[in-house]
Amino acid sequence: MHTLDIDTVEMTLDVMKFAINRITVRDPELGIPKKEEDLKQLVGETVTAKGIGGEQAFRLFRDVLVKATVPIDHPRHLAFVPAAPTRAAIMFDLVTSASSIHGAYWMEGAGGIFCENRAMDWLVSLTGMPEGAFGVFTSGGTAANLSAMVTAREVWREGGGTQHGKGIIVASIGAHSSIKAMAKVIDADIRLVDTEDRMSGEALEKAIAALSDAERERLFGVVATGGTTNAGIVDDLQGIARVCRDRGLWFHVDAAYGGGALAADSVRHLFRGIEQADSVTIDPHKWLFTPYDCGAIIYRDPEQARRVHSQEGSYLDIFKDEGAHGFNPADYQIQLTRRLRGLPLWFSLATHGTDRYKEAVEEGIRLAVRAGELIGEYPDLELVRAPSLSCVLFRRKGWNPDDYNQWTYRNHRAGISLVTPTKWRGTGGMETVLRFCFINPDTTEEDIRIILDTLGDQEIT
Repeated sequence: MHTLDIDTVEMTLDVMKFAINRITVRDPELGIPKKEEDLKQLVGETVTAKGIGGEQAFRLFRDVLVKATVPIDHPRHLAFVPAAPTRAAIMFDLVTSASSIHGAYWMEGAGGIFCENRAMDWLVSLTGMPEGAFGVFTSGGTAANLSAMVTAREVWREGGGTQHGKGIIVASIGAHSSIKAMAKVIDADIRLVDTEDRMSGEALEKAIAALSDAERERLFGVVATGGTTNAGIVDDLQGIARVCRDRGLWFHVDAAYGGGALAADSVRHLFRGIEQADSVTIDPHKWLFTPYDCGAIIYRDPEQARRVHSQEGSYLDIFKDEGAHGFNPADYQIQLTRRLRGLPLWFSLATHGTDRYKEAVEEGIRLAVRAGELIGEYPDLELVRAPSLSCVLFRRKGWNPDDYNQWTYRNHRAGISLVTPTKWRGTGGMETVLRFCFINPDTTEEDIRIILDTLGDQEIT
């Protein structure tokens, strides 16, 4: 399988031409997903006893399958939390894969882990956490949150918490869905503070006071959000930190999306209190221009995480060479086998410098503010709330949920944009609204106008 024949050379050239073309295109085709049976009919069987050949497999991907995907870096892909990896990061993602480095242990991955750790130094510096704080790169925010809360639960148990009964975590209803999923995985109960807006220290205190005595004994952690996925809202981190400190609770900040904004001087004040956290999640693959999948978990006291997550095995301690012993990322999160997810971020930071990163994040914030201003110029549109970080919630007057859905489908089918509706609970109750999330610095004001112009009086079909 490793013989370098003419077909392999041709396939390699095709792949490299595709990759180079793809990363240099600002406005890729906004693909449309197809049903599995339709794709099967178009490409036929691809995994066969004899194989179909690399050129044919690549041709099917290039000509059919990739067109049934939606590129996350399209400048008018403003749904969910899109991404916009730098060209340097994408190219080094190829290098990372080609290098075949196992990133769990220093013995195998010393040079690569060294690079990851330099990128981690920068992330830690953004949080303002004290000397000694450090972290590791994970597959994303879900794995990072899970790693943090497993650590929190075990530290609680070490300190006298119940060894067998369920612990309790408190978060707000605006917290990311992975928080609820994570609680199920670690068999913890979750109590939600009833606000989709900013969770304050006072609201948290009231929620804890409303628990029974037995429930408060099971409470071990609080999850605050540093930029909600739905609206970009940053919780009252200072107030929440005070409550956690007074009650001896683990203080975790899920800044998977919003953590990138720590690089922006214009909004850094919104995160005051994050430096007091016991753990912080940041996803570089969201707003720090890194390819999927690259999340990060940072601990105030990494030794606590090492005690919880490190694994033992006779085959893991056979190298006596002094150079084989160093920082082992597998000791600080739930995954053992891992690729060097932080390498593309390191290379991009080394290439462009942190000032360029600050500028790119600030551009997302500027676009959100500008989008709010442009929305005000359209009589049929109005903001739901002021833009926050890079998120903008707005409504089309007179539309019902089906109108929003049909508009989304029509724009997507036409290759104009991908902007999806969301739900927002305001003073009038739950309603369907539209949402922009600006990540890509290649997005322009003209892109915003193109989308807003489609929200006119034309009939929804």
